[in-house]
Amino acid sequence: MSESIIATKAVIVDDIYDKFSRAKSAVVVDYLGLTVAQATELRKELREAGVELKVVKNTYLRRAADKAGYEGLDDTFTGPTAVAFSYDDVVAPARVLSKFAKNVDALEIKGGIIEGKVSDLATINELASLPSREGLLSMLLSVLQAPVRNVAYAVKAVADAKDEPAA
Repeated sequence: MSESIIATKAVIVDDIYDKFSRAKSAVVVDYLGLTVAQATELRKELREAGVELKVVKNTYLRRAADKAGYEGLDDTFTGPTAVAFSYDDVVAPARVLSKFAKNVDALEIKGGIIEGKVSDLATINELASLPSREGLLSMLLSVLQAPVRNVAYAVKAVADAKDEPAA
């Protein structure tokens, strides 16, 4: 093999290694059997969620994952493999891919990485079922508002009781 080919492969591995090391989460999928229209729709949904989908040879993925310290992922790099990388939202790739896989049988989630830890399919599905960041923030806000609201109702009730004439 020529040195230029080896150098080219090294650049590809380094690029994938960089994606693994920067990603907050990465989900590995098998896309065999997707039609062109389905693949285009999947890429569109992922792009809208801020997720990058890469189709890379399994040998490059193995080398990059090993270099990044993710030895447990080697089993997922078989067959036609794509990896969805998210650099901002941990939940985005799991949510989009899980929702898409429910409607399209050809897409199979194999595993992934969540905040630096190798995760299996069950963990990724759990993550996908969580509410969005905005939903979690609104739940937190309502929990924080409840005590203040209850105090306000109590103060109003006491004030209303004092305003009523004695019977």
